Amino acid sequence: MYELSASSTLAAIAGSAAASRIEPTPASARWRGAPSGSVVVGVSGAAQNAAAAVCVNGRLQAFCEQERVSRIRRAGVEPGKLPDEAIDTVLGLAHLRRSDIQTIAAAEDCLTAADGVATRRFPHHFAHAATAFLTSPFAESTILVCDHHSDPPLSVWSGRGQQITAVPWARQGAGLAELYSTCARIFGFRAGAEHGLEALARIGSGAAAERLSPYFRYADGSLRVGAGWQEFVRDWLAEGRSDALAHRAHVASSVQAKLGEILCLLLAEVKRASDAVNICLAGGLFFNTYFNTAVHQSGLFDRVFVPPNPGNAGLAAGSALAAAAEHGAMCARMETSPFLGPGYSLEEIKATLDNCKLRYDCLHERELVDTTVDALCRGLTVGWFQGRMEWGHRALGHRSILASPLSPYALDNLNVFLKQREAYRAYGLSVREEDASRFFDGPPRSPYMEFEYRVTAPGVLDGVLPAGTTRLRVQTIGETPQRFRSLHEAFGKATGTGVLVNTSFNGFNEPIVCSPRDAIRVFFGTGLDLLVMDRFVIRK
Repeated sequence: MYELSASSTLAAIAGSAAASRIEPTPASARWRGAPSGSVVVGVSGAAQNAAAAVCVNGRLQAFCEQERVSRIRRAGVEPGKLPDEAIDTVLGLAHLRRSDIQTIAAAEDCLTAADGVATRRFPHHFAHAATAFLTSPFAESTILVCDHHSDPPLSVWSGRGQQITAVPWARQGAGLAELYSTCARIFGFRAGAEHGLEALARIGSGAAAERLSPYFRYADGSLRVGAGWQEFVRDWLAEGRSDALAHRAHVASSVQAKLGEILCLLLAEVKRASDAVNICLAGGLFFNTYFNTAVHQSGLFDRVFVPPNPGNAGLAAGSALAAAAEHGAMCARMETSPFLGPGYSLEEIKATLDNCKLRYDCLHERELVDTTVDALCRGLTVGWFQGRMEWGHRALGHRSILASPLSPYALDNLNVFLKQREAYRAYGLSVREEDASRFFDGPPRSPYMEFEYRVTAPGVLDGVLPAGTTRLRVQTIGETPQRFRSLHEAFGKATGTGVLVNTSFNGFNEPIVCSPRDAIRVFFGTGLDLLVMDRFVIRK
């Protein structure tokens, strides 16, 4: 058992890709003097997806992945090293210096002692559990961790107040996350691209899931995998010759449906061993919105929470919060903001635009929204750069590419000219909470685009959702920036459909943009039509 108790301008920079690595810290994030209370920096120091977070007096103040500042996708660190760029970024956002750090915490062997700084290493799965539970709004919850390349592959925890306690779970068998990754590779997706299999499965029906019953079954609290299953899946894939895409989607959706069924059988047993009414999900498996939605639809738990970053980068947040709780800091029992990355003032954005010798307009609020809506109604794609960056993989309205779902060319523009993806790939949507039930059926909340929804308005969104399901960002009243909500309201008044295509603001095979210079580079290097940064509008 493991238990846890309780305004200035930017300096001119060269315009190369490497230049964004040294972009100055925003003026709003500069040091303001030594803090009072507990200061803990959490790090994920893995070979991929390294990140840093800072927690002050039990509250998560900032989070940033190394890739966002290094501009190297899925950037990691060498063994024994720390993600220094990410650490310096989060310290600046919290108005701190390295000398203010009292403890550095991690879930990997990446820590070295420093004068006057304590170090704390947590077990990998415990840190995942801490990320999910300590960023959730729940006072009590069961926590399930399903991760890749870990032993054991899954773990069950109980969270109460500031305590996270391991629930004995000797039954193991194969790991769901690792099995899903292996399936993705069988389908030809590279390592780490399991989202490709999820997207392919979304256009299938999952109708033949029972064909996998001899190979994938749930027994004695564990996933049992029969010998020869990989050959069976390969042979099944080879059967489709006349319509290869439809057949691949059929097999992919059937594999995913079978694993989702087993996940719910596992959770039913977890539920019987617990009196908790809430469930937190953590680990790489739960980047998959199909599995998250299957847990919700099972009805086993009243509420399901998935943090903005349930994967290994998110370990930085869990490690920081767990170490802070050990020091006696009370973690706030409220849902953590998804916007904990760097943000830039109007003055800083203007300085970058002037440095790039660009023409731009600075508009008042109403004119800004109207200009953006007009572009969207004309079928243009918009880069939307506002406030502090998201700390998860999904764009939630601060570093987003927006498009009208009514445009007949929306998917082509996004797949061909921006993301360079397969033609069948659909995109997530965003909608205000009060409008969601007009168009979609699904969980009551999806603030981090963590659930799938079924479209209930036939014909309206067919151009961007050929399969009739989508990841959805539901903008909760009071928790979503007003400008983003106003944009949806105005688009709804103009078109009758207050729904927008909302995908991450990045170029092909790049991380999400972090700084104004990143946004400018992607804008002029892709097929984007309009760039909106705070109140500035840039056109081509």
